Amino acid sequence: MKILFTSVGRRVELIQAFKNAAEKLNMKLEIYGADITESAPALYFCDYTVIVPRINDSNYIPELQKICKEKKIDALIPTIDTDLLLLAQNKKNFGDTKVIISDPEKIKICRDKRLTAEYFESVGLKSPHPVSDWNKYSEGYPAFIKPKDGSSSIFAYKVENKMELQSFAEQVPDYIIQPFIDGTEYTVDIFCDFEGKPIYITPRIRLAVRSGEVLKTEIVQDQQIIDETKQLLIDYKPCGQITVQLIREKKTGKDYYIEINPRFGGGAPLTIKAGANSAEALLKLLAGEKLEYVAGAAVDGAIYSRYDQSVRVK
Repeated sequence: MKILFTSVGRRVELIQAFKNAAEKLNMKLEIYGADITESAPALYFCDYTVIVPRINDSNYIPELQKICKEKKIDALIPTIDTDLLLLAQNKKNFGDTKVIISDPEKIKICRDKRLTAEYFESVGLKSPHPVSDWNKYSEGYPAFIKPKDGSSSIFAYKVENKMELQSFAEQVPDYIIQPFIDGTEYTVDIFCDFEGKPIYITPRIRLAVRSGEVLKTEIVQDQQIIDETKQLLIDYKPCGQITVQLIREKKTGKDYYIEINPRFGGGAPLTIKAGANSAEALLKLLAGEKLEYVAGAAVDGAIYSRYDQSVRVK
């Protein structure tokens, strides 16, 4: 089995999760890591490395296609937001390589937070109403302003009044404004088979976050969230791993859904360690095995805390 991870960056834990899964399954796995720079830490945990053009380079997709054909790659797994739509639009142009990504129509929804909010509402889930003009926002404060296609909490701000909102609206590119929901923030790690049927659904509380990525998390097998997520999956039908983010409002206990990230999230390896082993499940699917939904696969109440490491790159 050969897997190519694109834009591996700092995704060391994810690479290790796949290596551990292959060892457990007694499967020979070769991991290829691609990035634009030789200093990407995760490259040093891959079996083979390739330096590729930037995502906005016209040679990016042709280079990935060439690698997949020459190395006979079985599956390509994206790891960052910026190449999701491009890969989704080209997923059928990789020959025998399975590109693990949802359909382009669904990726477009995820990459535009206005469309994401509308989509949640369309499938019966609550979402903070987005407004695109600061002068027309009237839903009260505090509020939240962020880019419609942003990630990693870049240019995302909580504002307390209209004066602050106007100030940040002049700084944030192509923004949306939503009412701030005071409550507990959850991520739901979801793994589906290639037909979009769920195998694992694992809610977890985001206890500590840095630059949009979780540092400390607690697995919470919350049935309300699991049921709501299943409602989303009936229409969305993801391919492989996605993460969904929501906030449970403190006053009402209602869940407000805010984001869909159609890839392995930064905290996904923590859910894998807790028992919902999507790396192992993906290897089984690629090997032709059929899988069924497993309820409560991750250990309820397990808490994981992440830390930084370094690797010599020169």
